[in-house]
Amino acid sequence: MRTTALILALISGPALAETPITAAEFEAHVTGKTVTYQQFGTLFGVEEYLPDRKVRWSVAPNECQYGSWYPQDDTICFVYEYSPTPACWTFWLKGGALVALSVTAAPGEELYEVKADTQPLPCPGPDIGA
Repeated sequence: MRTTALILALISGPALAETPITAAEFEAHVTGKTVTYQQFGTLFGVEEYLPDRKVRWSVAPNECQYGSWYPQDDTICFVYEYSPTPACWTFWLKGGALVALSVTAAPGEELYEVKADTQPLPCPGPDIGA
């Protein structure tokens, strides 16, 4: 009987660890932070998470897109000013860092949080230096 309970605990343990985080958990983890994501060991982009579920996303220095995020079922979806099509991701926390799996744009694409701090993204306006 003890062996059966131990086997069941071992089998169900990883399944519970694979449960995506909720929108509330995601919001608590990211709000007020700037998170750097990588994919395949290289920089993928940096996202600043602002109050009221607003974001700034950058894949190149000093170039930013503004948008927002919202929960949809078990996913977190992002919409940006230049692309109204939602990009939805499932997020997990592993070792205190986010792991994201795309469910829309490129299904199966994974991103990993490699850095999080409170420094804002450098996003100069379009008329700076003109």
